[in-house]
Amino acid sequence: MRVLESLSEASFREASPNSEPLWVDANGRVLRFSLRAGQKIAEHKAPSSPFYVVVVKGRGVFTGGDGSERSVGPDTLLVFDPGENHSVRAEDEELVFVGILRGVPGTRAEKTGGTLGRE
Repeated sequence: MRVLESLSEASFREASPNSEPLWVDANGRVLRFSLRAGQKIAEHKAPSSPFYVVVVKGRGVFTGGDGSERSVGPDTLLVFDPGENHSVRAEDEELVFVGILRGVPGTRAEKTGGTLGRE
């Protein structure tokens, strides 16, 4: 078992959203995203994986592949299908969320095993 702590203790950048890998291995990736109020992540997709989002702190507006927007806060789980376009913008406060993706075939060994938590 591995334990990752302090998911909400994120680093922010002034000019753009920040993302940090919390765990990466051949089976999947867990990333922490940190946005200051008003920052956005433009529409994009994860072509080979579903994208699971858990909001940890703040509120954000997430847009799905059908163009519908949803304002969500902490303790919310969002599920985007593989290849589904999605975007996000922080509302009037800092937004921290964790994104989980399936592993990518061919992930290099030196790109795996990183963690910010304790094992």
